[in-house]
Amino acid sequence: MAQWLRAAGLGLLAFGALAVAHAQNAIESVTSSTQSGAEVIRIDLAQPLTAVPAGFSVQTPARIALDFPGVTNAIGRSAIEVNQGNLRSVNVVQAGDRSRVVLNLKQATAYKAEIQGKSLLVVLEPVAGTALAASAATTFAENRNRDTLPLRDVDFRLGADNTGRVLVDLPNNQVGVDVKQQGKSLVVEFTKSTLPEGLRRRLDVADFGTPVQLITSQQSGDRVRMTIDAKGDWEHSAYQSENQFVVEVRARKVDPSKLTQGVGYNGEKLSLNFQNIEIRSLLQVIADFTNFNIVTSDSVSGALTLRLKDVPWDQALDIIMQAKNLGMRKNGSVLWIAPKDEINAKEKLEFEAKAAIENLEPLRTQSFQLNYTKAIAIAQGLTGTGASAGGGGGGGGGATSRILSPRGSVIAESRTNQLFVSDIPSRLAQVTDLIQKLDIPVRQVLIEARIVEASDTFGKSLGVRMGGGISRERVASANGNPAYGTFGVMPATTNAGGVGGAAATWTNSNFINLPAGDAGGTGNAAGTFAISLFNSSLSRMLNLEISALEADGKGKLVSSPRVITADQTKALIEQGEEIPYQQATSSGATSISFRKAVLKLEVTPQITPEGNIILTLDVSKDARGVNTSAGPAINTKHVQTEVLVENGGTVVIGGIFELTETNDESRVPVLGEIPYMGALFRKRERVANKTEMLVFITPKMITDRNAAR
Repeated sequence: MAQWLRAAGLGLLAFGALAVAHAQNAIESVTSSTQSGAEVIRIDLAQPLTAVPAGFSVQTPARIALDFPGVTNAIGRSAIEVNQGNLRSVNVVQAGDRSRVVLNLKQATAYKAEIQGKSLLVVLEPVAGTALAASAATTFAENRNRDTLPLRDVDFRLGADNTGRVLVDLPNNQVGVDVKQQGKSLVVEFTKSTLPEGLRRRLDVADFGTPVQLITSQQSGDRVRMTIDAKGDWEHSAYQSENQFVVEVRARKVDPSKLTQGVGYNGEKLSLNFQNIEIRSLLQVIADFTNFNIVTSDSVSGALTLRLKDVPWDQALDIIMQAKNLGMRKNGSVLWIAPKDEINAKEKLEFEAKAAIENLEPLRTQSFQLNYTKAIAIAQGLTGTGASAGGGGGGGGGATSRILSPRGSVIAESRTNQLFVSDIPSRLAQVTDLIQKLDIPVRQVLIEARIVEASDTFGKSLGVRMGGGISRERVASANGNPAYGTFGVMPATTNAGGVGGAAATWTNSNFINLPAGDAGGTGNAAGTFAISLFNSSLSRMLNLEISALEADGKGKLVSSPRVITADQTKALIEQGEEIPYQQATSSGATSISFRKAVLKLEVTPQITPEGNIILTLDVSKDARGVNTSAGPAINTKHVQTEVLVENGGTVVIGGIFELTETNDESRVPVLGEIPYMGALFRKRERVANKTEMLVFITPKMITDRNAAR
């Protein structure tokens, strides 16, 4: 009995230890991957499972559920976004001492589960058709851009015609972008991207006066979602230039005179088949079809026969009016149809009455404080003249381009940069709108040019000089032995002193004179080696001199002018000297004139809507040349062009390369052609000079005060 109790106690202890161990098991991570074309979901646990957990699948919505008894959730969250292949997401839900893993699929499919160590592998079978293609495309996109990269910047700018421009700097040009409209918002998603903390914000841009009101950027799984909230009736366009993605939102242009908006005829299609029907009755049929209110003039009459099948109703109405020479004016949902002559006569009377009212309407005076534009320039534009300050009333020579009415006037006050405009209220409203568009800060551009001039010179020269001399007297020493003269090149007449004080007079001449020259024009003298030979009686002398020169030089000159100017404003910077020279006048006298030899940069920038810069360039590098009888010459290097450069980019706008090679040889006829020995009767020179000039241009838009430092 005691033995049985002991065995039972050990069994209970083992069972309790097993239960405790089983209770400690937990799900640590859930990952998804593609292996050999199949999708594999790996569920890592703290301890190995004893059996494959039971599970079931649901067709709609497509799901696979696996139950893990005695297993807890140690991941720290219940939802895991995957969005890879056929797997959308994974939910891990814990209820008591058991957990359930739910695989949310895009399409229903079968699965296989197996235990591998401490992990459970769930293999999804591939689905046919579009799902398989989508899976392959997703896998390819993942392999091509496996790592998520952060967006660099999100910015908003005001475009032309009150267009809102949202600019996103991408990490590279391989980022996938999905743009879709959801209600009154525009949603832009950037795949395989992250959003830095500094860009996770809401931009309130309602004060810019564009349809865009709010821009919200946030991280959503492995993609960045940007929501653009807009108001009113708007349309959008999106494009990408290298690493910059741009979304433009503009107000939709509505033509109140058109029956349907858009290009061409966009009305609902109808079919008409009538024989000799009255025009008034036909217009009534169209009014009933379109729910438009039609007012027909009393002068509209006649009958019409027509057969139209599946024609837009606005096109059918246009055909009817053209057939009967009718015109139409639209005011909201009311159409007034009358003969064209009647409509033109009525509009003419309205315009004449309006012009008469303008001549009688009292004038008002309004002042405008200008911040960025000169008041005198605005005043000249309002009056349509090039005259200064106050433009008076009356029609002048610039009346065709005059914005003010004939009775209007403007005064420009330069000290306070204000405008005082007197005109009728309708023209003052036009002037207000014009000044709001013109009096804006102009963007500035820093243009830096680098003119690099490099030179590489090489010169080599080899020559020889040979001569001899004859003595008029024998040179001897006091003991009667011959005395040796000086070792070296003897001059034309030499007095050689012997030991005994005797002297000899030498006559020296060169019968081969081909010394080395200044190869390459370096100004350096050639090195020489000379030897003199005498006969035994010292009555004959032979001189041999070999000269050689080799010169190698490299040089580099960099000129870097830079200038800042406003958009579409010409700028000029130059540095150098003015060279004086004499010039004859018509009277025969001479006068002093000056000619520039300067480094000059003349440029006119133009900023494009995409943020690039168009440069109209004129770059020259002049220097003083040789002096002539008419004055000094000017060595000129000049380039003039127009290029499109991205902001902050560098472009080579021109270059000049020169290579000069010369090989000269001077020799004594016949003797210089003798092999080997002929080298004593030749002189050779070789010169190789290379010069190269390149012009680099770098424009940069200035966005703050420190940009140009």
